[in-house]
Amino acid sequence: NTKDFKVYFNFYYSDDEGKIFLEVDKLNTEFLFVHSITSGLGSNDLGIDRGQLGDGVVVKFVKSGNKILLIQPNQNYRANTKNSLEKKSVEQAFAKSVLFGFPIIEKSNNTFLIDLTPFLFQDSHGIINTLKRKKEGNYKLDVSRSAVWMERTKAFPLNNEFEALLTFVGKPTGKYLPSVAPNAESVSIIQHYSFVRLPDNKYQPRVFDPRSGSWAMIYKDYAAPVWENIDKRFIYRHRLEKKNPNQAVSEAIKPIVYYLDPGTPEPIKSALLEGASWWNQAFEAIGYKNAFQVKVLPADADPMDLRYNVIQWVHRSTRGWSYGGSVTDPRTGEILKGHVSLGSLRIRQDFLIAQALLNKPFADSDKNYQPMLEMALARIRQLAAHEVGHTLGFSHNFAASTFGRESVMDYPHPLVKITNGKIDLSYAYDTGIGEWDKVTVAYTYGDIPKGENEKEYLTRLLDDAFAKGMLYITDSDARAKGGAHSKAHLWDNGENASEELLRLLEIRKLAIKNFSIDNIKTNQPYSVLEDVFVPLYFFHRYQTEAAVKLIGGLDYNYALKGGKQTVVKPISNNNQKKALDAVLETIKAKTLIIPADKLSLFPPRAYGYPRTRESFKSTMGVVFDAIGVPVRAAATSLKLLLHPQRANRLIQQKALNDKLMGLDEVLAQLISVVFQSKNQSDYEKEVNYAIQFTTLQQLFLLYNSQDSLPQVKAVVLDKINILMLQFNKDKNLYNNYLHNKIKLFLNNPKEYKVQHVKDIPDGSPIGSFQCLNN
Repeated sequence: NTKDFKVYFNFYYSDDEGKIFLEVDKLNTEFLFVHSITSGLGSNDLGIDRGQLGDGVVVKFVKSGNKILLIQPNQNYRANTKNSLEKKSVEQAFAKSVLFGFPIIEKSNNTFLIDLTPFLFQDSHGIINTLKRKKEGNYKLDVSRSAVWMERTKAFPLNNEFEALLTFVGKPTGKYLPSVAPNAESVSIIQHYSFVRLPDNKYQPRVFDPRSGSWAMIYKDYAAPVWENIDKRFIYRHRLEKKNPNQAVSEAIKPIVYYLDPGTPEPIKSALLEGASWWNQAFEAIGYKNAFQVKVLPADADPMDLRYNVIQWVHRSTRGWSYGGSVTDPRTGEILKGHVSLGSLRIRQDFLIAQALLNKPFADSDKNYQPMLEMALARIRQLAAHEVGHTLGFSHNFAASTFGRESVMDYPHPLVKITNGKIDLSYAYDTGIGEWDKVTVAYTYGDIPKGENEKEYLTRLLDDAFAKGMLYITDSDARAKGGAHSKAHLWDNGENASEELLRLLEIRKLAIKNFSIDNIKTNQPYSVLEDVFVPLYFFHRYQTEAAVKLIGGLDYNYALKGGKQTVVKPISNNNQKKALDAVLETIKAKTLIIPADKLSLFPPRAYGYPRTRESFKSTMGVVFDAIGVPVRAAATSLKLLLHPQRANRLIQQKALNDKLMGLDEVLAQLISVVFQSKNQSDYEKEVNYAIQFTTLQQLFLLYNSQDSLPQVKAVVLDKINILMLQFNKDKNLYNNYLHNKIKLFLNNPKEYKVQHVKDIPDGSPIGSFQCLNN
């Protein structure tokens, strides 16, 4: 009782044995092996999602005695030369990997029959290690509960697709796996395997430029002359060629087609189709007609099939990241399959943000959801373009929002305005591809004009873009903790980060003033209203991250010798001071206290609506924590401002230029704002007392940090002693407490146990993830 599959590698499925037998008729011929997972665990925290791609590696079958070995050659170390002995010397110098050994069952001429089933019953995707690393338990693969899965096991002229249902058993020790598995002691996923014929040798790799907005494929070429760099860098891209290369505008020989998950509901489906299609604007700009297309995946097609570029709609138990990955030819960087995973709960977060910002959206009707939906759909269009961009070979450009909204590869915060005294969401997200995106497409996919030197042409293309004021800075320089670039930030807007922060605080103030019971629908508990208030209260969190980077920050580029870009220079003292003033606004009690009249909207949680990770935390049991919430917001800013690396940079910049702000000035202004401010009410005083305590704890942490320079410790210690004198002079109940805390700390700083403030509710992704990219 067998079923034959005859095309790339012929194979047979025996239903009686539950096994797949493969005919190996291509010995010593390299092909691509890719593993992925068809079904996932449904948890953003575990990171094991439906449709997740794994490694794509070059392999080959090699016969040795009575075995067929599946060997992975080493692609990281090469010799690009016609000298076969030189090639062999490099191959022998570095390890290769044998992925599996198969006993030969039958031989017919030069064809060998092997049992592929044990190979399919491996944890190729690393589920066991992931669960262990996430502290969810020690699991093992149970072969007795695993089986070949024939639903999408198929063969085609250029590829084979196999699937196996794998069951992992163990004792759960974490909280995430039990929350998504029906029985956390037995967890099953479907693993997918692809054997794919490698492309021909007609693809032309394109050189990598660190300013291009592309990722680098890097390997070492030991055949390179001594005077040339041994590291070779090329970009990742799909193959694209014109039907009529002599025409300015032509269709492609083979257009790049992406297929949308047919299980995506409306109106999200239409929004994703539209947003992903934006890229065609950039391809048209380089002379390609209809070269980039987006369609709905046929119902009978397999999204894991290597022949399809796919946008999948992925469900999880909590909102989480979306990401775009690719399967590439490891030899050349040619993209063979783009695969986007979009978290289905992301759109609901933007809907929630809009619901919180608008004034009484449900005052007249519970059906008035359209304004919020429009903003959420606008975000999902941009998100589709963003993630598809990754699979086209493009990295983030976190500086794009400083010269307009010129790239979908940035993380966009909703651009909210006040128009005629009302919150205006009509400009929240952009509506098409950006000018920087057209530059990256031109660099990556544009044809080199006849007679032009490729490197010179591409360099000039980038130089022209930068001459127009465009910038490109990516992940490594955009993070808030330790980050120093003044213009590269996540989820920010505007050319000047500190000015935008002050503007957002005004929007936040107006929205909080307007916030009412009419921000939720009729018959919903007040607990839902509290959850709607969360993203509004922390509306400034990402712009704070942007502004704080100006303090001790730099302007710089991935500059090349001979180029005209700024290499590196410090931020002006005036801009650093403005940034400090803006950041300190986010620490002030008067900014952070929740108006007393709003507290009546937040009773203890209703039964069936418990606090979650998305809720405000409380140190007061079931009661809303009107003191703790502002303190946690202040602590978030303090952790950024008093980051050891930022403090170290302030010491260095003052030493290099006495006209620039140093750590001493920063701490002096912080102390003035927090410890010497005049408060207006008893409520505000109590919040400020708590902020004072938290500020002191953060100073203790900065002093104790192993990353802090001795000079940083000296300055911090001086400020702590000044505070001690102040508390001793201005005695009151609270100052006496802080005075005693300082004494305990100074007695033995290393043994002092700092009281950490609980984190604020989850923020990322705010309708957008720090994308994970393959």
